[in-house]
Amino acid sequence: MNRTKNRPLVRGQISPLHAVSFALACGIPGVALLTLAVNPLTGFLGALNIFLYTCIYTPLKRLSITNTWVGAVVGAIPPVMGWTAATGCLEPGALLMGGFLYSWQFPHFNALSWNLREDYSRGGYRMMSVTHPGMCKRVALRHSVGLIGLSTLAPVLDVTTWTFPVISLPINVYISYLAFRFYRKGDRNSARK
Repeated sequence: MNRTKNRPLVRGQISPLHAVSFALACGIPGVALLTLAVNPLTGFLGALNIFLYTCIYTPLKRLSITNTWVGAVVGAIPPVMGWTAATGCLEPGALLMGGFLYSWQFPHFNALSWNLREDYSRGGYRMMSVTHPGMCKRVALRHSVGLIGLSTLAPVLDVTTWTFPVISLPINVYISYLAFRFYRKGDRNSARK
């Protein structure tokens, strides 16, 4: 793929053994440090995220469009880890923080992948934009509108005050408007915006 052709592993600047060794040299002490110096729940979430990314998300990219949903979970776990690191427990507010990032990733990634469809197709990746273009646009729109609902849920869960949904409403409406234009037009320009 044009997007990845200059990465060190692809160019042969490092071997697969070096890449795996580096990943283990960072991942094992990182999870141990989170577990011992922060708390076991945060360490578990870190290990879970490494597992989901390497063993589920990455292989799924060539098999199924469900890779995008798994990738969104992977992207949503870090704010949950931040919450559990600060509080030591998994509460509704943590899931809300993860929910924001989870939902945001669909308009972000689906629009990004729209303009890379040919590249993903040549690379053998099963992305929504390649195999299910209509769904790609619908899911981006649905999750853009979902951000408005999540913003409204924040004060209900006592994570923010009621000023948050009011202040965030214009940007969420604008994002939803852009997602609606992407849904209707499905061209490179609407995807880029």
